Amino acid sequence: MSDTESQTAAGKVLWHFTMSLDGFVAGPDHGMDWMTGISARPGLVGEYVATTGAVLGGRDGWDAAPGSRPYGGSWKGPVFILTHHPEDAEPAEGVTFLDCDPADAVRIGLEAANGRNLEVFSPTIGRQLLALNLIDEIDLHIAPVLLGDGIRLYDNPGGAPIRLHRLGGGDPTSVVNVRYRPAAKAPPGD
Repeated sequence: MSDTESQTAAGKVLWHFTMSLDGFVAGPDHGMDWMTGISARPGLVGEYVATTGAVLGGRDGWDAAPGSRPYGGSWKGPVFILTHHPEDAEPAEGVTFLDCDPADAVRIGLEAANGRNLEVFSPTIGRQLLALNLIDEIDLHIAPVLLGDGIRLYDNPGGAPIRLHRLGGGDPTSVVNVRYRPAAKAPPGD
């Protein structure tokens, strides 16, 4: 799928993040302030609001921003937080804390999504679901920033490479070309 194709609600398990060019989905301590000043194509957030039926996240991310809702609060739906310690979680409306294996969390999330997509907002859970062959698509928005530190999308030291096939036609194994200029070198107005 190219960046200009609309997202569809097809009951997919979608591992979805905005990511820095160097592979981080959050800064240190799950900080998200690095996303200030970036933009997305018009209508993109609305597509995800319309196609997302439920969200599955992890406890570390939840604890870093308790009570925050996806897409700036414009999305309303069930959020599931996978944790080994639901008893000490801060309760929030529309949030269910699950203590189960990741496959069961996906089953619960897909059922709650009611035919729309289950979005996975956790690098750790996403990696586990990828190993279980439960991720249908990885949907990334690459931001023009280098963080150098933080929470990586995928971290599997010593593991075998995971081969991916790009969606949207053409050669599914072709590299994606991305070109940026450091802001300090950008001409005025660029």
